[in-house]
Amino acid sequence: MTTFAPDSLALNRKLPLWYQVSQSLRASILGRAPHDPLRLPTEDRLAEHYGVSVLTMRQALKELETEGLISRHRRRGTFIEPSARQAAPVRLLGSVDAIVAQQSGERTTVLEHGPAPVPTALAEYFPGLDEAAAYRRLRRDGHSGEPTNWAENLVHPELADRIDLADLTRWPMTKVLRDAVGVRISRITDTVEARLADPETSRLLQVPLLSPILHYTGVTYDESGRVVDVARIHYRGDRFSFSVTVEAD
Repeated sequence: MTTFAPDSLALNRKLPLWYQVSQSLRASILGRAPHDPLRLPTEDRLAEHYGVSVLTMRQALKELETEGLISRHRRRGTFIEPSARQAAPVRLLGSVDAIVAQQSGERTTVLEHGPAPVPTALAEYFPGLDEAAAYRRLRRDGHSGEPTNWAENLVHPELADRIDLADLTRWPMTKVLRDAVGVRISRITDTVEARLADPETSRLLQVPLLSPILHYTGVTYDESGRVVDVARIHYRGDRFSFSVTVEAD
């Protein structure tokens, strides 16, 4: 039987391996194409794919099973749950794959794209540039069609010609830059704060004006220390929560 093929992963030895594997596999599952098979490879094959022990792989799969993304059946195997709810807490956990996983799995529409002036509030991230490539996208729940969040990305202009809009309807910008464009991402700094819905957010997310939302800002740096993307994502307050996990040494 054909099995689902997850993305590859470059492991960071400073973070728990099970956590990195679970987040990478989560992103692959939520970003899968409709025709992809639902059956996952065996634990042994997944462990070999990610370069970890079977025990680590088992812990990663347990995390996804607890979240409701997969189901495990004795003698039959492990399967992706096609009806799994795809809205999840906004988590700051120190992994690029966690960011990819957080933003994956929803129906995405590109609302606008093209050159735009760099806002004064973001000028420090794009020194010497008056314009950057701007992308605005609306994400909807994959099952109900309800709007869940909308995103604004300001990307370094030299990367714009290498971004395929079709990829942006399937994947978050972080994954597009890393896996499709080939940017070697060194780090992402995250900020999450509570705000009130402005008229544009109220209209796009179909929530009352001045209702609470979660506002996420993510600044992505490449290996040279240059900012390649600033993402500002507006989450519906009634669909998301915010959590931070601190791992002990």
